[in-house]
This record gives sequence, structure tokens and C-alpha cells, in this order.
Amino acid sequence: MRLGPLLLWGLLLPAATAAAGRYPHSAVLDGAAGYRLLWGHQGSSISFRLEVRTQGYVGFGLSPTGAMAAADIVVGGVARGKPYLQDYFTDANRALKRDSQQDYHLEYAMENSTHTILAFSRELHTCDTNDKSITESTVRVIWAYHHKDMGEAGQNYHGSNRGSKSLRLLNPEKKNVISASLAYFDLTNQDVPIPDKDTTYWCQMFKIPIHHEKHHVIKVEPLIQKGHGNLVHHILLYQCSSSLNDSVLDYGHECYHPNMPDSFLTCETVIFAWAIGGEAFTYPPRVGLSIGTPTDPQYVLMEVHYDNPSYLEGLIDNSGLRLFYTTDLRKYDAGVIEAGLWVSLFHNIPPGMPEFMSEGHCTLECLEEALDAERPSGIHVFAVLLHAHLAGRAIRMRHFRKGEEQKLLAYDDEFDFNFQEFQYLKEERTILPGDNLITECRYSTVDRIRMTWGGLSTRNEMCLSYLLYYPRINLTRCASIPDIMEQLQFIGVKEIYRPVRTWPFIIKSPKQYKNLSFMDAMNKFKWSRSAGLSYNELVLRLPVTVRCSKTDNAEWSIQGMTSIPPEIERPYRTEPVICISSSYLHCSLFLNPLFIACVTVSTLGNSWPFV
Repeated sequence: MRLGPLLLWGLLLPAATAAAGRYPHSAVLDGAAGYRLLWGHQGSSISFRLEVRTQGYVGFGLSPTGAMAAADIVVGGVARGKPYLQDYFTDANRALKRDSQQDYHLEYAMENSTHTILAFSRELHTCDTNDKSITESTVRVIWAYHHKDMGEAGQNYHGSNRGSKSLRLLNPEKKNVISASLAYFDLTNQDVPIPDKDTTYWCQMFKIPIHHEKHHVIKVEPLIQKGHGNLVHHILLYQCSSSLNDSVLDYGHECYHPNMPDSFLTCETVIFAWAIGGEAFTYPPRVGLSIGTPTDPQYVLMEVHYDNPSYLEGLIDNSGLRLFYTTDLRKYDAGVIEAGLWVSLFHNIPPGMPEFMSEGHCTLECLEEALDAERPSGIHVFAVLLHAHLAGRAIRMRHFRKGEEQKLLAYDDEFDFNFQEFQYLKEERTILPGDNLITECRYSTVDRIRMTWGGLSTRNEMCLSYLLYYPRINLTRCASIPDIMEQLQFIGVKEIYRPVRTWPFIIKSPKQYKNLSFMDAMNKFKWSRSAGLSYNELVLRLPVTVRCSKTDNAEWSIQGMTSIPPEIERPYRTEPVICISSSYLHCSLFLNPLFIACVTVSTLGNSWPFV
């Protein structure tokens, strides 16, 4: 190792620091495993360690889009035995500029014949408009490196040694260690031919290979075929009717197809969900997914969503899930509730809208009936997966109790369609009878010229939250559907043909829409941004039809009833955060009386101001 005097102390720290758990999270950012990021946060600060296969400079940054424009960047390395680290930012034209407020602080730097290692830290919120605040939302990390150091030949361009990756930098630390010798079984597709069309849902029935004795699944790992990381968009695992037999195991079939086997229709209870960009999921120490008893899943349906926008031909896939299980039973059985907007054409978004809000309601009526009957003391949510498609920009799950808004249950103000995974909650959240939950989704259709409809394709939209909780109760879906007729009245529809014999149904009057389907009528309407805003305000006030489902296609009595959405504050008012500037970090060592001048209270720019 070539180390200057300034680096000698660095020899003593890296291994000890890592071993002490300062960096509980890690990710390989490039495909060749040449750029490794380790990180951990404590209190109001976050620490990073970069291990990069180069003897030149290393770049690391946070970007609003995953590109260079308007990014918060730090560049460092070891040049002629001396460490360097500089805080930069880029403007809208991607020009790199040195930040006058240096908020990244070097802790140590090392270099040997193959790698450069940098360790540095910063505050989560720095009071610097050129820095990106780090929150619980998705963060688009950008990275780059070069074989020469900065300044050796000007600002050396990194060429192809660059990329981006979405991460959650503030995910809680997973402290429960799973034994490497755990038993497991795989649920994988076998040579599924992927059609040359943009969206395919493939369904395959499996029989759980554990019988007669209770076990707990404590970890689920995606098995994505090599090279298919962008093809497999999500995998859902459903519990099916216990009355099925092994004849359903013979073959897979395209989901939601007219010729789909009837047995598939019995599979409505989601027991696990994985989405693109997600990694393995480990249950908390007291909780497991129960298998092996008569009330547990015996037959499961695995639904794999393939996204093939380039219409590639000849693709064959063998992806699926690996489930690790144990006979060392946990205290509680885990359950999953699907909450939000029921996926249907009644959910729609006008074209050309820079911002549009949709809300799905898990109503107090549904939660009151189900919880009063099954668990009056409430259930405990420990993880949430927020789900939307390509137009999705942000998702929040709001929680209300007796009309009072609680802290957000989960949120992602930087939603990335290509990175969707369960968020572990920092603290478990109790849901009581009479609470209500609202899944709030913000979309942008500014680049679209036709309506966007709720549906299964990634070009359609969804607004869903999957809640992982314990103890398990008989509630699988808690969702809502907005009233369609009042939506149509907004564009001037007066009458439809009754009885309804076709889908989508046909409009009778007025003349300009006569004999058009309601979808065609909505597309014919001349949408403007002001009309879209007025429509959004209307939709958020409409009565909703309640979906409140049990396992085995059963329903709670509230199912199908009409509910009035609660009056809520819009936009959601974000809590103020304390930002700590770099000047405070330096001045506080000697000038503690200046604390008030160096610490700023600010509100993150996460408001959604359009309604």
C-alpha cells in the first residue's frame, strides 16, 4: 500500500469500524462488482464507505432523476499519498461546480495497487440548497470513477465508468441474523415463453411441500434468472382455496385470460409480494409466515409480471421465489392486507397533467367490522410495500384515528417504478378498529396525450399498499372504488344504455358521445390542465364503494356499500426538520453560543400543492 503520513491512522480504522457495525448496509453499484457502497446512519448524520477498483478519483452523488443534472456530488481519492475530498453540485446543464458549503467530511482514505477506499460522512439535512436532503424516500445514487485523479488532466471524464442505483439509505438496520443452514423450497417457473408484447402476467400453481406440521417461513428471496432483471417486474404469491387438488398443478397459464383455469379464480389472498429492485425479505424475530396447518396455504398461485416494452422475441424465463422455513416457531403468524384503490377502469388520470392525485381508502367501516370480530386490540404493521406504475411519482400511506391524523405509516416522495420493495418500519404501527388508512398516489402524465386507466399493464396505473402485519386475521383486501357516473358527468355525459350488456359500457347521450364507450368519451373530451385540476378536486370528494375481503373469496358484510371519504387536509403537511449546516459542525467545537445561528429549522419541499 502506498500511504502518506496523513493516511497512517486510516490503517487502524476500516476493519474495526466495519466490524463494529457502523456500516450495516451495503450494495454493489456496478455490474462488475468494482464499486461497492457501505453505509449506516445514526441520529442526524449518515456515514459512507466506498470501495472502488481504481487508483484514480471516485465520484458519488445523489440525484433527483438518476442523471447528472441537478445532482449533489462528492469526489475524492488519494493523489501522491495525500487524500482529497470535495463537495460539488451540478446545475440543470450538468456543469460540475464546487460547493461553497463543504458538507461532506473525510474520515479516512486508503489506496493500494488495485483499490481506493474512502470513508466520509454528512448530515441528513445540511441547510445547503445545493445538497439533497436524505429522507426515508427512495434515493437515486449516482456513481463514477476514473483511473486518474482529479486535476491530473483537468476534469477527467469518467466515460462508461458510471451509473445509478435506487436505494433506501434510511432503511432500519436488520438485526436478526438468519442461519445459513436453514431449510428452503423453491417456487420457480419452468421455461415460460415470454410473448413479444409489452405486458404479460403469467400464473403458475404450486403445492406447498410442507404438510401436517406447523412451520414458519422466515425469509423470502427472489430468484431472478440472470439477465432478466428488467424483464421480471413483480411477483405476487396468493393463497388459493383449500378445496383444490393436485390436478391444478399440471400447467401454468397467462393470468386474467378468458381461457385461464377456473382454479386460478380461487386465489385472491396475497401472502407475499416482491417488486423490481427489491431484495430478500426477512421477517422480524417474533413473526413468521405460517405453513403446514389446515388453515395455512396448501396451494399457492405465483403471478409473475413480465415487462417487455421492446417486444423482444424468444425469451424463456425460470424466475421465482425461494422460501426459507423453520420448525422453531415464532410467537405470531404474519398476514398481508392489500389496501388502496381497487384496480379498475374507474381509476383514471387525464393526460398532460404535471401532477394528479388519486386516493384509495381502507375505510373505517371495513377495519371496524374485521378487527372487532377478529382482533379488537388491533394488529401491528411492521413493513409496507407501496406500489404504482410508470406514471407514479410519489406514494404516501396516511393513517387516521377518530378523525385525527397520525404520523405517516409509510411514504416514498421519490418513487421509482424500477425499485419497489417492502419498507421496514422504524417502529411497528398499531391499527385499531375504527381507524382508516388512505393510500395517496401522485402521478405525472405530462408526456401523455390520452387518458391513463387503472389496469394491469405498466402503462396503466395502480395505487396500492401491501401491509405486512401480525397477528394474522381474516382480512385480505381493504380498498375502494370511486363512483364512475359522477366522473362521467364532469365531461357532460347525461345517460348510458341500460341494462349494461357490454364492457366498457356505452353512452346514450349527449349527442357528441352517443354510442361511444365511456373510455372513448373520456379520451374525446378536450382536457386542459385547468380542467384536469377541477376534475381532480371532484374525484377526491366522490363517494367510494368499499372492498372488504376475506380468504377463499368470502366478504365482510360491508363489502359493496358506499362510504363518504373523510375530510382531510390537502396537501399533507410535512413535519419541520432541523438542518445542520457545515458551518455549525465547525463552529460548535469552540463557539457553542452560536448554535442558534448555525442550526436552521426548515420544511422539506415535499408538499403536493395542486389540490
